[in-house]
Amino acid sequence: MDLLLRRLHDAGFAAQSVQVANGGVVAMAGMATMSDGSQVFAKTLSGSGSDVFEVEAEGLRALRELGGAVTPDVLAVTPNLLVLQPLEPRRDNEERFWEDLARVLSTMHTTTISDRFGWHRDGWLGRMRQDNTWDDDGYSFFAQRRILRWLPEPLVEAAFDREDRRVLEHLCAALPELVPPQPPVLTHGDLWCGNIASDQSGAPILLDPAVSYSWAEADLSMLWCSPRPPASDRFFAAYTEITPLADGWHDRMPLFHLRELLSIIAHGDDNWGAAQASRNRRAFRSQVVTSTEDIAD
Repeated sequence: MDLLLRRLHDAGFAAQSVQVANGGVVAMAGMATMSDGSQVFAKTLSGSGSDVFEVEAEGLRALRELGGAVTPDVLAVTPNLLVLQPLEPRRDNEERFWEDLARVLSTMHTTTISDRFGWHRDGWLGRMRQDNTWDDDGYSFFAQRRILRWLPEPLVEAAFDREDRRVLEHLCAALPELVPPQPPVLTHGDLWCGNIASDQSGAPILLDPAVSYSWAEADLSMLWCSPRPPASDRFFAAYTEITPLADGWHDRMPLFHLRELLSIIAHGDDNWGAAQASRNRRAFRSQVVTSTEDIAD
């Protein structure tokens, strides 16, 4: 954490210590205590010169101003440092917390309908660029920008054989048969539990977005398919009570989550490991084969 402390000092923060935050796979992050006892949440990268923190700060602002979500106040942003207001742990065991989150996401997904998919700039998913090129067609956008985009990545090329790629391309071509028409709405884009915290009042607060106008179900799939506490089932019950989803939405969650599996393989992080990447590969193959067999039937 010496690097984070040094960069906080360079930005004018009198940080005395940093308590390391768990869960992140890209940045060095932690709760920093100032000389007067106040605290901030800060993140840095080992390199510099990237626009990753600028993009993140803009995404937080979009979620708040356009989508009505609670996001942390941005106290400072530079090419190598992001400083946010202090955050509280999620209230994992409180169904009320998940109900509140459902209201937030439902509101965002129903009040930000756009006429096209994408965003005005590319973003980041982990350490890799997220292609947000505008597209009028959601099926084309999801196929090209969220699935097939990962195939040229070296670790994905190494993980998938020719048949894997053929099945994945077939699945992308069949998206209009698998996904009911849905409008583009503002999405968080990386909505797993690690990017959900609480503010000091206990309200859900959203972090680390990878925003774009996309399908609401794609947003929900990240939370549905990633590890989460049992009480989070209330999120989906409450969300669908407020904003009913098209029939079969449960079955579409693994389909949308393929983007995340491909991203994990492309990143090749040590904490995921080769065995985990292999399991993701088998899950990917099972999902696409099942889907294409259904089409054939």
